[in-house]
Amino acid sequence: MQSIDFSAFKAYDIRGLYPDQVNTDVAKLLGQAYVQLLQQENPDKSLNIVVSRDMRPSSEELEQALVEGITSAGANVVQIGLNTTPTFYFAVAYYQHDGGIQITASHNPSEYNGFKLVRDRARPVGEGTGMEDIVQLIKENNFRQPKKTGKVVKLKSVMNDQIKFVSKLVNLDKIKPLKIVVDAGNSVGALDMKAIFKELPCELIPLYFELDGTFPNHDADPLKPENIEDLQKEVLKQKADLGIALDGDGDRMFFVDEKGEEVPQAILRGMMAQIELQNNPGATVCYDIRPGKVTRDMIDEAGGKPVITRVGHSLIKAKMEETGAIFGGESSGHYFYKFEFGTFDTPLVLLVKFLNHISQEDKPISAIVKPYKRYSHSGEINSMVDDKNKVIEKLAQEYADAEISRLDGITITYDDFWFNVRPSNTEPKLRLNLEAINDKIMAEKRDEVLAIIRE
Repeated sequence: MQSIDFSAFKAYDIRGLYPDQVNTDVAKLLGQAYVQLLQQENPDKSLNIVVSRDMRPSSEELEQALVEGITSAGANVVQIGLNTTPTFYFAVAYYQHDGGIQITASHNPSEYNGFKLVRDRARPVGEGTGMEDIVQLIKENNFRQPKKTGKVVKLKSVMNDQIKFVSKLVNLDKIKPLKIVVDAGNSVGALDMKAIFKELPCELIPLYFELDGTFPNHDADPLKPENIEDLQKEVLKQKADLGIALDGDGDRMFFVDEKGEEVPQAILRGMMAQIELQNNPGATVCYDIRPGKVTRDMIDEAGGKPVITRVGHSLIKAKMEETGAIFGGESSGHYFYKFEFGTFDTPLVLLVKFLNHISQEDKPISAIVKPYKRYSHSGEINSMVDDKNKVIEKLAQEYADAEISRLDGITITYDDFWFNVRPSNTEPKLRLNLEAINDKIMAEKRDEVLAIIRE
């Protein structure tokens, strides 16, 4: 068997350097293992698997090998071509296919590539939901020989069907003629934006819409402040009402207000939760454990049931399925909605509902957001450490009189400040997110916790 670097098989997806960790051999083996996993779960069923890819230079080659692996294992492939990950999710769920694999490394630099895996209804395959089984099947490399190989069909109607579906969720005529700058970061997210803006009464000002998997202008990771600087400048230059930043595979969305300031994710997910709770009183809403607290405040105020989850898009979706949650939001910009045919992240739905909401509010976005800026946040701070577990235990001892949660890393809660420290899945790093009731306490406690971590 080829030498496989299984460190690329992570909690949420498969991601690594191309071609050292992710290559055509891995793609073919993955296709075989994935089909065998689904065959074990669905015996005697003829499987239809959606395959899609992003715009990275290596994606097309990996797609060919993946399709070969899937069909050689006896499953059919529904090939939908170049698409965002949310469009891929929609295709799997909406057409009721048995699963799918998207070829992408999300926001990672161009030298990376990878795969996102789902079952039917776009249910995630990740840690605890099948990723370990995939790894074991590849290690054993003893795949069943099918009676016949699968077929490949091409489906070109996905974008049109998706736009029709999204357009029916709100009355688009009630959206005001807003001026909106969108930074696609040279990613496939540009495809979704072009399609939805044809239906909106808004002016689109495109920034970096040329598809280029080498990301020539900036990394397609809006979570890093330096990657939204061009967007912020363009919003001010154009005197726009809103700025939108997308990540490398189009499954995360960040907003910038008319002043060029980022809309905090904690407030945005709380706002979007309140919108969903208007039509679903008392429903469950999931969000990840990283602060801020304002998300819980806003869910409570709207009469919803908040459920905290571990960090990670596949982990949040799995918890939503488990709890029946109608909506989920992650600090990194993922927003998940429950539909009759599946639960998955869809920035297009987020966008039309957000535009509808701010149009009804009839005031600048900064004014809508301002009342919810109740707490002071440190942002995510990474620290290199030799022994991640040892440092976490040290924090537990240092703050033993606090309310402590071990859901994901360690979360320490006092009345006037609270923080989460969780380990990186791939590096010797700890990630700190701390929040407090004011700037003074935040700065003091941030430095105090960092001193313990870095001692």
